[in-house]
Amino acid sequence: MGEHYGRRRIETLDYLQAMLGQLRTMALAERCDMLAYMIEMAYLEASDIIRGQRPFQLDEERLASEVGNKGNRAS
Repeated sequence: MGEHYGRRRIETLDYLQAMLGQLRTMALAERCDMLAYMIEMAYLEASDIIRGQRPFQLDEERLASEVGNKGNRAS
C-alpha cells in the first residue's frame, strides 16, 4: 500500500510540475514577469520534492517560528 501511495504521489507531483511549466510559459508570453518568477519558484519546489531534497510538508513549529521572527525583524 505504501508503494502505491508513493508512486501516486510522484505521479501527482510530476503532473503539477508539468502544469507549472506550462503556466510559466503562458505568463512569460503575456509579459507577466513577477508571476512567471513565482510560478518558476513553485516549479523548482516541486522538482526538489520529487528528488527528495525538500520535505513534503514543513514542520509546523519551525514554520510558525519563522513567520513570527519575520514580524520581529528591524527594518
